[in-house]
Amino acid sequence: MHKLILASGSPRRKQILSDMGLYFEVIKSPFEEEFDHEHFTYEAIEKLAYGKAKAVCDLLTDESLVIGADTVVVLNDKVLGKPKDFDEAKAMLEMLSNKKHFVVTSICVINSKTKLFKITSTTSYVEFNYLSESVIEDYIVKFKPYDKAGSYGIQELPEYFVKSIDGSFENIIGLCPIALKNLLDTFN
Repeated sequence: MHKLILASGSPRRKQILSDMGLYFEVIKSPFEEEFDHEHFTYEAIEKLAYGKAKAVCDLLTDESLVIGADTVVVLNDKVLGKPKDFDEAKAMLEMLSNKKHFVVTSICVINSKTKLFKITSTTSYVEFNYLSESVIEDYIVKFKPYDKAGSYGIQELPEYFVKSIDGSFENIIGLCPIALKNLLDTFN
């Protein structure tokens, strides 16, 4: 059994791995994210997941499996990243109001010794109900979603925000357990 390292400081991803019963260490990736928010491609998101895992691999001397992940919210082919401030968070949630969008999480697992890597992406679909200005502002004030793609955390949204979800709920949070398990199984 390989030693596992999560290349992320995300408390949500840590919780998902713990819920899977995995034993792992956390090393926050020093990788600097840069990509085009105007045009979504799976290749760009997978490159970010790889970059995060690779940056941690470069710090290691022992053999480990390093898990890197990146999650994006996409509306009309535009990537909605993490908001810089209240106004940007509000604008994103107003864009998502009464619309269907999708969430993609790419996962990359790299063997730090052999440099062999595998990448997969999972897509889930979310449709929001109509959200009034006061509902949006109350949510931002209460939950401060500045560290979340698309300005929201699905696990903390009030029930009336979401009209429908199609796909993995955990993927929307930040990591699909089935996709990760399938990737890890290829290294055994």
